[in-house]
Amino acid sequence: MSKKSIVLLGCGDIGPIHEPMAAYATHVKPTLAAADIRFGQAERIYSDRGEFQVHGLPHGRLKPHMASVFSECGFNVISVAGNHAMDWGEVGLLDTIANLRERGIQTIGGGRNLEEARRPAIIECKGVRVAMLAYCSILSEKYEAGPSRAGVVPLRVHTYYEAHENQPGIPPRVVTIPYEEDLKAMVEDIAAAKKNAHAVVVSHHWGVHFIPRLIADYQPVVAEAAFAAGADLILGHHAHIPKAIGVHGGKACFYSLSNFIFTTRENPARAAEFAKTYGIVQDPDYPRLAFGTDAKRTLVAKALISTRGVERVSFLPAILDKQMRPEILRNGDPRFDDAVNYMDWASEDFQHKFTVEGDEVVVT
Repeated sequence: MSKKSIVLLGCGDIGPIHEPMAAYATHVKPTLAAADIRFGQAERIYSDRGEFQVHGLPHGRLKPHMASVFSECGFNVISVAGNHAMDWGEVGLLDTIANLRERGIQTIGGGRNLEEARRPAIIECKGVRVAMLAYCSILSEKYEAGPSRAGVVPLRVHTYYEAHENQPGIPPRVVTIPYEEDLKAMVEDIAAAKKNAHAVVVSHHWGVHFIPRLIADYQPVVAEAAFAAGADLILGHHAHIPKAIGVHGGKACFYSLSNFIFTTRENPARAAEFAKTYGIVQDPDYPRLAFGTDAKRTLVAKALISTRGVERVSFLPAILDKQMRPEILRNGDPRFDDAVNYMDWASEDFQHKFTVEGDEVVVT
């Protein structure tokens, strides 16, 4: 390894709605502080303004001061390219970006227009330059940024349904194909960023939430296109449970890092609806996280990056305690072994090899 390598830690969805915000970093602050780049996904917006844009229960708008959760953890890069980023219109998103930037945090994946939203964050540390980009595939209509419209960077997906057998009533096969123009734009962004950086890290808000192991058709297609264009690491979000880690041509894709710091309102009816719709079992010890028993599982992606690129990728197994605080697990703890076995099971359909080294799990 290069003596000038830096450490990037990539975390999952962040957006707790219960205060105090300072409590959530209790277990993880020392681990995060040891990294040079600390990245996460903003699952909600932070604003007092805007009008609710979609039908159903208002989701995701929190008081601006509650963005202190990002400061408490020391994050220095955050993706705002989430499926709820525009729930309260352009002003909600732009207020969130301004709030984070005032805290000294770079944002990616959203902006006042498409050009701004596609702009990478460039982090330079110890002579190593890392470019970070973010995209979203879980989009309501008009949530994508345009030439003169605020929004997030889209990587939209066509969905088709094919008959699986000549048998009425059998579930169809779901086919998902990324929009050609969005895939092309992502490839151009990555290639351009690679010219000015030693490594390119891509965040993607994508996939099917709550259901273990399920990876949509379009996800490996997008991952392989990103890596072919010059991306060195992919950090996935949205599923709210851990998903596969796949190695494509020697480069690692974390399909879902799960929840890092996240809570929801206690709503038994909603929890029952999720259980029925997605075939999941709820954990009675986690009424503020009604996404199934695996939603308390999480992991932190770790990459050592030098002027030669990403030299080593691993992950730190973690779990949310009953106060919804992420706790990094240590080798020798039975929960550590359980987490490694779970990730191996979740990744069965993808090329991967996990090797435990100390408290890390190296991905090759």
